[in-house]
Amino acid sequence: MTLFRLDASIRDEGSVSRAVADSLQRGWQQEHAGAAVVRRDLRLDPVPAGAWADAVGAAQTPQDAWTPAQRAAVATSATYVDELLAASAVVIATPLYNFGVAQHLKAWVDMLMVDPRISGAMPLVGTPVALVIARGGGYGPGTPREGWDHATPYLTRIFADALGGEVTVVAAELTLADVKPAMADLRPLAAQSREQAHAAADRTGREFARLVTAAAPA
Repeated sequence: MTLFRLDASIRDEGSVSRAVADSLQRGWQQEHAGAAVVRRDLRLDPVPAGAWADAVGAAQTPQDAWTPAQRAAVATSATYVDELLAASAVVIATPLYNFGVAQHLKAWVDMLMVDPRISGAMPLVGTPVALVIARGGGYGPGTPREGWDHATPYLTRIFADALGGEVTVVAAELTLADVKPAMADLRPLAAQSREQAHAAADRTGREFARLVTAAAPA
């Protein structure tokens, strides 16, 4: 039983998406004591610059004519896909940056999609996938920025519709309220949202563990 966890926040200390993903991981491990967790941290180990272009170029070039950069890019793409496909469950933890996904998370997704095992193959059918999203402001129904969150629909489209995973979204909102004086009045709501996100993450981790156990061969 393996949980694959990817973190995309550019922060370590103080990152809400990381903290909520920690709660999900703890829930998973409390149901699966000693189960493996494979982690990829895009802050510490980002996709190499130019790798996607090289991987795309390799896909359009006979293998015996690949450049060293193309070979390296194909190997990197394969490593990312190996990690994803080997997982019993997946958690992608990311903040909402400028109303969308972080550029290094998009680069990682692009590297997945260039691998022939991924494109059009729906390889995550039956795999539970959690999207842990931290939003600095409020984006819910009736808020001034309703519909401005373009990260959650994009990631859902990729992991559910393109790859076939069974997606659960765990979101914390108003995460910038504690550091922005203009949002001071929203701090109680921010604390409530964060508390609810941690509870939902723990519950999701436990549910994923039970789902994976039930689906395992007897």
